[in-house]
Amino acid sequence: MASASNPYDPASWIIKADATLVGIDPAISRTLELPRNLNLAELHELLQAAFDWEGTHLHQFEIGGLTYGAPEFDEGYEGERKTFEATGVCLSDFSFRHDQPIEIMYEYDFGDSWRHRVRLSLAPFEDGAQYPRCTSGTRSAPPEDAGGPHSYADLVEAWRDPAHEEHVAIRKWTGRRFDPERFDLTATNKAIASAMRQSKGIYRHRRLKR
Repeated sequence: MASASNPYDPASWIIKADATLVGIDPAISRTLELPRNLNLAELHELLQAAFDWEGTHLHQFEIGGLTYGAPEFDEGYEGERKTFEATGVCLSDFSFRHDQPIEIMYEYDFGDSWRHRVRLSLAPFEDGAQYPRCTSGTRSAPPEDAGGPHSYADLVEAWRDPAHEEHVAIRKWTGRRFDPERFDLTATNKAIASAMRQSKGIYRHRRLKR
């Protein structure tokens, strides 16, 4: 049951994030419900968990023409891009309107370029709910290093067709757990809870260095 608190009180609302991989049809998506005090580094960790990524590649958020992420990975990068610190921006910093979502882009693995369109909107706080959580999703995310959206379409075609010359090799490479149409809500929420515990407000890779 949703909270009956004052609708003008920020504590009465959480953030719903509808995240969809760009360039893949049928869609691969996740719907997350998030606490308002979540920062972008934590959002990165939760998106990794929700899409079953391994976090072994670089990432960035594109918001209002600016780039947010982990600036230490820009060291030695020759270009005009400047990455701002992701832990310095919380979801509560966005100016939400109840009738208009805010759209941001999240990119993981600059080689494969897995771009996620993330629509953020307000949703009522639900008494007794544990946030963050995933409430729904569609299909399995592509395996790491699958080559990007176009290559993934070819991979799925070979995976499905026993007569395809790459069928056996693709099945072996993707492993028994992989099924492009599978989505496990319970497993996703376990992964999200684990990621949140390990993050604790910062990037997990930074915590591991301590």
